[in-house]
Amino acid sequence: MAIEFARSARSTVGMEWEIAIVDRATGELASVADRVLEVLDAGSPGEHHPFITSELLTNTVELVSDVHTTVAATVADLEGQLAEVRAVIDELGEYELICSGSHPYSQWYHQQLTDKARYHKLIERTRWWGRNMMIWGVHVHVGIEDRDKALPILDGLLAYLPHLQALSASSPFWAGVETGYASNRALMFQQLPTAGLPYPLADWAAYERYVDDLIRTGVIEDHSEVRWDIRPSPRWGTVEVRVCDGVSTAAEIGAIGALVQCLVEWMSTRLDAGETLTVLQPWYIRENKWRAARYGMDAEVITDVAGTERPVADDLRDLLTTLAPIADRLGCAAELQQVRASLDGGASYQRQLRVAEAADGDLTAVVAHLARELREGVASMPGTGPSSS
Repeated sequence: MAIEFARSARSTVGMEWEIAIVDRATGELASVADRVLEVLDAGSPGEHHPFITSELLTNTVELVSDVHTTVAATVADLEGQLAEVRAVIDELGEYELICSGSHPYSQWYHQQLTDKARYHKLIERTRWWGRNMMIWGVHVHVGIEDRDKALPILDGLLAYLPHLQALSASSPFWAGVETGYASNRALMFQQLPTAGLPYPLADWAAYERYVDDLIRTGVIEDHSEVRWDIRPSPRWGTVEVRVCDGVSTAAEIGAIGALVQCLVEWMSTRLDAGETLTVLQPWYIRENKWRAARYGMDAEVITDVAGTERPVADDLRDLLTTLAPIADRLGCAAELQQVRASLDGGASYQRQLRVAEAADGDLTAVVAHLARELREGVASMPGTGPSSS
């Protein structure tokens, strides 16, 4: 089957930010997104808000940016939408907003499903695993001007999947348990059919055959149901990076967006020069994903086809130097340098673990911490170290 890849301006950027609603008194997830969206939709000229939408569960709203040329404009767009949601939440008075890869202690069986046919179908098929998808993430789209670059860039990005996963890791707790993983979300989400790591595909025709196979056998209805960690997004003409956990500050959103935008542009430039991108063996890619999910910023990752191993934090620091000229060209140098703040002061999962330890394991303190970060940023948090700079 033919899948059209939309025309898209090179290295333009768009982002999606999933936000959870919690009860202000208990910190538990609150299934009131329908009430929030009803107010937002009423104030929109169309039937629905053009950018703020529902998600699988009614405890979540998703913020979807417009297409921008810079990460700064994308983050500002998302911050404006967050302010719209917060205005409604504050008016309701009983709720707060948080963002992390998982909720520290809420249980799946208390959550309500958004009443849409595609969600009901997903849950009917996936049952317990699907109902456990209490997860929140950040997705980054970067425009690809030539369809035939999409899969080579996707393959090249897989070498940096653990870097992005470690940087954004924010799901150390699950249903009241400290899991020992920096990103429990990463391993939970891959349990769904068509989720997880992409398959090696030689060219666009191979991708079309893959999608055709899944449609013909009833696995999916269209290509949008291919939920890989990194995937082509034909509707928008982008490569979409979906591996990142949800993060609770605009600075971290900007850092993730800048890193992805720079990586894509760097690889696109190298393809233009006739270079071949480094593509790791699938078994190395899978191992890297597990290591980043387990150890986060302390992971040692495999960096080349020869099996060289290196701390992911060290490799990220060198990567920032490599990408600095690209960031200058794209206008995201300040956002890219925010990666150093997470390296120096700790990613979200590390901050959450510190808060839990200081509170003698009281996870309501972690929810309060996440809500405070989303309102005020990391700088407002005591004991966060250099990441507050």
